[in-house]
Amino acid sequence: YLGYVDRTDATYLRTRAVLLSEHNPFFFEGSVASGIGGPHVGFDYIWPMAVAMRALTSTDDDEISECLRVLASTHADTFFMHEGFHKDDPFDFTRKWFAWANSLFGELIVQLADERPHLIF
Repeated sequence: YLGYVDRTDATYLRTRAVLLSEHNPFFFEGSVASGIGGPHVGFDYIWPMAVAMRALTSTDDDEISECLRVLASTHADTFFMHEGFHKDDPFDFTRKWFAWANSLFGELIVQLADERPHLIF
């Protein structure tokens, strides 16, 4: 994301794979979504920021599309990104509005409009 290494770097790809798997104790899989969260919002809560970052760092259209689906379907009818949402119930969320997550979502949309417009238009 920061350009420190290429998106095809082997160490980066292995690290990304571990973080997005059951090997990460803060990777949660539920009936609504799967993604990374953290202990300060509680177990089983996924961070929309992590979903957006997953899309921002992906080179796979299917993975990016899945991230967009998750983000579009977990805002709990607020049309804002939250700090976290429960993996099985997007209406169970923390922070009704979270500027950092909303900004990162905006960055994702701008990047996709530039690099992969077929995914959003």
